[in-house]
Amino acid sequence: MKRLSRWINAAIGPTIFRLTGMRPWSFGYTAFKRRKITEIVNLEGFDSKSLAPGYGFRLDERIVEYPWFLSRLPSHPGTLLDAGSILNHEFLLKYTGLASKRIFISTLAPEAECFCRYGVSYVYEDLRDSCFRDENFDWVVSLSTVEHIGMDNTMLYTADPGQRESDKLAYLQAISEFRRLLTAGGRLYLSVPFGKHQDHGWFQIFDAAMVDRLIETFGPTQVTETHFRYSESGWVPSDRGASRDCTYFDIHKRKNYDADFAAASRAVVCLELVK
Repeated sequence: MKRLSRWINAAIGPTIFRLTGMRPWSFGYTAFKRRKITEIVNLEGFDSKSLAPGYGFRLDERIVEYPWFLSRLPSHPGTLLDAGSILNHEFLLKYTGLASKRIFISTLAPEAECFCRYGVSYVYEDLRDSCFRDENFDWVVSLSTVEHIGMDNTMLYTADPGQRESDKLAYLQAISEFRRLLTAGGRLYLSVPFGKHQDHGWFQIFDAAMVDRLIETFGPTQVTETHFRYSESGWVPSDRGASRDCTYFDIHKRKNYDADFAAASRAVVCLELVK
């Protein structure tokens, strides 16, 4: 029954989503978003400095995070750590750019879907204290994850009461671990919601000072910083100044949309840090 439901959603969901006003998180939203992401990454021409008018209209930040990451990931074979299970979706694991990679997923708790058939290995752990040896990975990717570290993860991710925390600096421990796990010259691909700092309980929005501290903790030899901002007409390239006051629409705590119909983050910063 679940398989049939997923098939129906994937087949007709995007059409219904468009016809019913494209309200974020309504029926067909996820299927529509996945179809759009698949189209974009398969074009192999994502340009973070020039997004088409209406890009990602009424879609959450995954519409920029995934194409940004996949457009920057080298095509040659290597070992990749997904820190936070952001790649644990079949439509992503089918992407040709990941086919040559040996993928490990490290996350807090088991999820409903498992893709061992694609050769993915799973580890359940706290990203602040990883089980992997030093310099084990060529790449680490952690998209929209570290803002949850040290926060209340019992809301969505686990029933373990020990994960109900409120440590706003805990993310720095994970950043140090990511550096330890990377080979010399290895790359960390990371994104967080950006703008005016806010503690939402289960995550926090990063401001410029927090981003600077993150970069300093990692100690990269090279930094590439890319910003995206949501507007009423879709996602646009941005920078620290234009995004500094951006906020977040939390669908888990609010039911009425704002005028821009933002689905989640109104701005994100994407960092490529070279060890």
